[in-house]
Parts: sequence; C-alpha cells; structure tokens
Amino acid sequence: MFFMMAITDGRKDLKFSQMIICDVCGKYGRYQVFMTYTVLSLFFIPCFKWNRHYYVQTSCCNTIYELDPEVGKTIARGEQVEIQPGQLMKIGSGNGGQTYKRCRSCGYETKEDFEYCPKCGNRF
Repeated sequence: MFFMMAITDGRKDLKFSQMIICDVCGKYGRYQVFMTYTVLSLFFIPCFKWNRHYYVQTSCCNTIYELDPEVGKTIARGEQVEIQPGQLMKIGSGNGGQTYKRCRSCGYETKEDFEYCPKCGNRF
C-alpha cells in the first residue's frame, strides 16, 4: 500500500472591492485582496491548510501590502469591511519601486522627490 501526499503553496483571490486614491502613485484604484497558504493534500484532496497570510494589491501601481490577519479573516468570511491605512504594512512597490508625485494644482507628475512643483511652483 502507498500514500500519495503533497505539501504545496496556494493562493486564493478574495471577493473584495474598495475604491482608493493610492498613497504611492496618487491615482484612483482599488484594493485587490488575496490569501496565500500552505496545504497538505492526500490523494489530491486538500486536507489541512496553515500558514495563512493576507495581502492587498493596488490596481493602479501594483503595490503590495500585508493586511492585518483579523481583517483578512473577516474579508475571507465574506463580511464587508473598510480597510484603513493602519491595517496595512507595505512590503513591495509596483512600478519597479518608483513612486510618483502629482501636483494638486496643475496635475504634473514626477518621479523626483521635490517639495515644490517644477511646473507651477506650488507645494506638492
């Protein structure tokens, strides 16, 4: 007699929608929430999941944040919540780690870390 078992990593996209103005790129986007986990399968049937982590990815610049586990569990149960900035920990930047600044007055975008807009002279 033999057993077929495997330990693999998985990802599950959760149903969640929240519109945001991104802190990284300054554009409109939405949060996309997903869960990663490790699973033990016996005869191709998943039996036991552990090591669950919840992540948020922005749709505008693909920045990835780790989400507070309690909030992630609430979203996984299908409950509606609003994700607050204090519940996120940034772990990766989209756009190759480059952040964009947008002037509130004229809309000029730059990758540089200016305090004042080079186009109109107003403070960012």
